Amino acid sequence: MGIFLLCIKVFFVRIIDVSLGTIRTIVTVKDRKLLASSIGFIEVFVWFVIVKEALNTDSTSIWIAVSYALGFATGTYIGTYLSGKYIKGNFGVQVITSGQNNNLIKDLRKNGYAVSVIDIKGHDEKNIKYMLFIEIDKNKFKHLKEFIKQYDKKAFIVVNETKYVQNGYFQK
Repeated sequence: MGIFLLCIKVFFVRIIDVSLGTIRTIVTVKDRKLLASSIGFIEVFVWFVIVKEALNTDSTSIWIAVSYALGFATGTYIGTYLSGKYIKGNFGVQVITSGQNNNLIKDLRKNGYAVSVIDIKGHDEKNIKYMLFIEIDKNKFKHLKEFIKQYDKKAFIVVNETKYVQNGYFQK
């Protein structure tokens, strides 16, 4: 097989291999053991086959290594893109407002967001603020963040990926 064809093959197989690895990692974190194991089997099988072929060639061209590295980088990008698109998830969003902002809370609820509110004191004991707890589908985060910033540019926002939700209400 010509060096050019081998480089193309290594590049595309690495994209598949690394994309699968990225998705497997995310699925593992989400505690989907059987799916993660199945993806892992395919990932390692594909990796082994292409590495064996790349190492058993008589050619010592640097282009094989470049193809391998480019395939890895491209596979990481594609795997991250695919996981963001197709792997569902929830975010627990905590917002500390810069002051008491009842309009923000009212309008968040009017737009379908379930909001739990706690009065808190900031550094300045006289300045009462709100801490908002909002559970959302991860794909809604950008909209939520922009919505909050319209009302309170100084709002402090913390986001955590939620592994499990039981009861309650959140916008999907």
